[in-house]
Amino acid sequence: MKKISPSLTLLALAINAFAIGSTEFISVGLMPMIVNTFNISLSQAGLTVSLYALGVTVGAPLLTILTGTWNRKTLMVAIMILFILGNLLSAFAPTFILLLVGRVLASLAHGIFMSISTVIAADVVRPEKRASAIALMFTGLTVATVIGVPLGTFIGQHSTWHMSFIFIVVIGLIGLIATSILVPKGLPIPGKINLSGLARIFTNKSIMMSFFITAFGYGGTFAAYTYLTPILEGTFRFSASTVVIILVAYGVMVAIGNSLGGHLANKNILPALQKMFAALALSLLFLFISTSLASQPLGLIATLLLGLFAFMNVPGLQLYVVQLAEKFTPKDITLVSAFNIAAFNIGITLGSFVGGQISKTSSVVFTPIGGIVIILLAMILIGMAQKQKAQ
Repeated sequence: MKKISPSLTLLALAINAFAIGSTEFISVGLMPMIVNTFNISLSQAGLTVSLYALGVTVGAPLLTILTGTWNRKTLMVAIMILFILGNLLSAFAPTFILLLVGRVLASLAHGIFMSISTVIAADVVRPEKRASAIALMFTGLTVATVIGVPLGTFIGQHSTWHMSFIFIVVIGLIGLIATSILVPKGLPIPGKINLSGLARIFTNKSIMMSFFITAFGYGGTFAAYTYLTPILEGTFRFSASTVVIILVAYGVMVAIGNSLGGHLANKNILPALQKMFAALALSLLFLFISTSLASQPLGLIATLLLGLFAFMNVPGLQLYVVQLAEKFTPKDITLVSAFNIAAFNIGITLGSFVGGQISKTSSVVFTPIGGIVIILLAMILIGMAQKQKAQ
């Protein structure tokens, strides 16, 4: 049987990552339409983001543990089938509750995908090319931010939000076909996860603190980002078509920020993360000032700056946790990575919940302030981690 090229396997993973990245934040662009369809509040509509993140939080470590003995290709096929079914349910959901159920099903697929796709990417290439392979696989998520979310929003605005989920189902089907053909059958199987690793992880202060840094540092953005479309349309009075263009530009800034963040975190991670969080907090403050003034030019600049700094911290946060795992719990690196994925999504849940409460009790204008408070918690924890390291 002809051997599958590693490049083609990485392409299949990238297609799946594009589909998954598109569905994660698609409801941000569709939120005004979802509010109108189901006659719900903006904070209720925010559950489409926060519950999705919660599903990833549970799905990443739990399903990683439960599927440790599965053939990797079989597991990837099952993941994409679950993903497609979840988005189909969302697309045809007659009630808001069923829409949320569909979101949760898709999020469970997301969690386990993120846990194992990095390992697969590393397994199919030579050791010296593992970092490049992982980076190539993650380009699917970046492209989803730049193209998938704005395109899905555009489709929803020019038809119905239901068609946006159909669009994601089609991408998922392409990813399923690519997985069936291009992912090798004989990939290493990790085997049954040793649950004693849980004790090693949860009793290690440095690793546990890193999870909190990830949750607060990444999640603060979502207090405002979850409600970005209502802010752009309602406060800044941008038209729906202009919002799509702004979301594309936002995605480009995210891609630039991710690249810069990886470069900056290569040498001294904690000081680099502290500077990134400070820049993110300042960008949220600028967004708050812009919304208070209801200035379109300032609003556009603030949105682009938020895109630049929002996810700049992700490479550093991932690398920091892996380094801690290599140092303190080398037998549990995969499990630590899964819990860090959970921490990212706990952050999303926290941020979007805080933003929802602020929008419900006062105004969506004040959501950036909630984000700043959450990020300041991450900065305090980094200061504590630096002191621990110095001792």
